[in-house]
Amino acid sequence: MRRVTKIVVSGVATTALAFAATACGNDSGDKSSSSSNSNGKGIGLAYDVGGRGDQSFNDAAAAGFDKAKKEFDIGGTEKEPKDGESDADKVQRLTEMARQGYNPVIGVGFAYAKSIDEVAKKFPKTSFAVVDDSSLQTKNVANLVFTEEQGSYLMGVVAAKTTKTDTVGFIGGVDTPLIKKFEAGFKQGVADTNSDVTVLTEYITQMPDFKGFADPAGGKRIASGMLSKKADVIYPAAGGSGGGAFEAIKTKGDAWGLGVDSDQYKIPALSGVKEVILTSMLKNVEGSVYDFVKSVQDGKPQSGIVSADLAQDGVGYSKSNPEFVKMTETIAAVDEAKKKIADGEIKVATQPKK
Repeated sequence: MRRVTKIVVSGVATTALAFAATACGNDSGDKSSSSSNSNGKGIGLAYDVGGRGDQSFNDAAAAGFDKAKKEFDIGGTEKEPKDGESDADKVQRLTEMARQGYNPVIGVGFAYAKSIDEVAKKFPKTSFAVVDDSSLQTKNVANLVFTEEQGSYLMGVVAAKTTKTDTVGFIGGVDTPLIKKFEAGFKQGVADTNSDVTVLTEYITQMPDFKGFADPAGGKRIASGMLSKKADVIYPAAGGSGGGAFEAIKTKGDAWGLGVDSDQYKIPALSGVKEVILTSMLKNVEGSVYDFVKSVQDGKPQSGIVSADLAQDGVGYSKSNPEFVKMTETIAAVDEAKKKIADGEIKVATQPKK
């Protein structure tokens, strides 16, 4: 395996990444498309912390939104979150889209669950979806969920097979039950592959502070600390904050980062650090958003729990980095683990062991 040489990243790069990850965090109003047809005004999409441009979770939802608009020739509107907003702000945003005639209306992130439940009951003829929450039972709501722990297990296999120091790191954006699934899968994948490997774990923020998903400086600070403790593979499940972690890894050299949610090696905003992104845990938010919109367009809207697991390619891993493609032994181990999970031979925990 060719190791990454030490390259000093300028302060300009840090500023650019931080801006890319956080600029969308403010409410920028309605980003409506002018195109529409007989199917109505189209899709209403409300983003999670970080908004479009977070280089991760929100961007995956945006890709599904863009694909559906183009394929079905419909319009759409995108709404960004406010800093420190309340549930009442979310209710207002969702209500506005439903009242204006957007159908379906989608909330990206579990933080929308309570608000979508409230608004969906007031607009029974509109189809709603919430990404990453499984608690809603309202009949016109789809809960789009994923087995993040399974995809993260694969990242644990990669980390355990790749580390030269027997020390790897996990960075969580915000300490929530959802991100605990990432941590649990990653740790189990590491332990099952090589029990001698130590996993360092740290979260950027604690609930109810969600800024940890849009804090590249925080990601960089924590990654730097882990690197100083000899970690040489780091998996940030932290939205836009991951960009800062990758900067620290590139600056240090001789270490790898693992992407999350999207194929982060291919994201333009991360082009300056892509060589250290060995692979990414793929979470098919794009496909789930697209499929939900399609179901509405077909007149058979999804509702209830709509789960996408590893066997359904709801989660997986990427092979975009040429350096990773060369690691045939590691890829073979990942594929073996993937098959065992899909076949039920490996059961992946959703809560990390204490």
